[in-house]
Amino acid sequence: MSSFKKHILIHSGECPYKCSSCGKTFNQSSRLKSHVRIHNDERPYKCTNCGKSFIHSSSFKIHLTIHNGERPYKCTVCGKYFSVSSSLRKHMMIHNGDRPFKCTVCGKSFRVLSILRNHMMIHSGERPFKCTVCGKSFSRSESLRKHRMIHSGERPYECSSCGKSFNQSDNLKRHMMIHSGEHPYKCTVCEKSFSRSSTLKAHLTMHNGERPYKCTICEKSYSQSSTLKKHVAIHSGERPYKCTICGKSCSQSSTLKKHVAIHNGERPYKCTICGKSFSQSSNLNTHVTIHNGQRPYKCIICGKSFRQLSTLKTHMRIHNGEHPYKCTICEKSFRQSSNLKTHMRTHKGEGP
Repeated sequence: MSSFKKHILIHSGECPYKCSSCGKTFNQSSRLKSHVRIHNDERPYKCTNCGKSFIHSSSFKIHLTIHNGERPYKCTVCGKYFSVSSSLRKHMMIHNGDRPFKCTVCGKSFRVLSILRNHMMIHSGERPFKCTVCGKSFSRSESLRKHRMIHSGERPYECSSCGKSFNQSDNLKRHMMIHSGEHPYKCTVCEKSFSRSSTLKAHLTMHNGERPYKCTICEKSYSQSSTLKKHVAIHSGERPYKCTICGKSCSQSSTLKKHVAIHNGERPYKCTICGKSFSQSSNLNTHVTIHNGQRPYKCIICGKSFRQLSTLKTHMRIHNGEHPYKCTICEKSFRQSSNLKTHMRTHKGEGP
């Protein structure tokens, strides 16, 4: 087909080239050819600097500007620089509020056409990008690409400080905040700050008392789904994570990791005030409150405040009368596990 005829198709809207996998149509055979690479995961354009590969030559060229540092396109409003003109055009929409691409179903508008296309799949339920390993399907090719790394074990994003690697650049960015100490997300109630917005969101439930995640066995409720999952392991008795040194088993991989630190003597978290070091970051955070006098966990009933959330939870049992630790011999119950342990000695004849 001649260049003129290809150009005419732009005006006529005719798209004679159809993808046999997802049914998407194109006005040029070359564009169909590039699109098909998404389905078969063909990425012929590889960067010799970092090894990252691309489907399109245009994406590869844009990527190369990251390595050479070239950013010739400048925003006249805020002075931010970009490596490609299209990125600058998209960025300018932030300043002028232009969102020209509107969803015909719900009316939501977008700055970029590709984002609108992805959004439309929410309404249609279309998930054309399927994993050939497990069969899971996705609405976006990028989501499929990230998912495939779970199967391949590929972790191309490496931390320059500690060498830890990740399968997504966003995860690396969040991890880097551990080294930089950056905590941009601040609680407006107690001023505690976090490196992730999701952690702040979970933290806020502590202040508002929201506990939407309920155990179906004992009806105990939690503010976070992850905490509920940990709790459920108590009922099932499942402890799949075993220490290779002493044989102790744990219900969570994170608990095992903390336990192993006891054996190797690793204490990477150091207090900048007194120099005391800890095996866990949570222990360091609790320790720091001794120096700054901070007691962020406050009882909503009597106003008493505490340095640790666990201490507040134990304190709350005074008000609600909860005695979760029960003796299996005489059925006497206690607010704290330590009190139950002391009580058990009376049955063994060891004295109080």
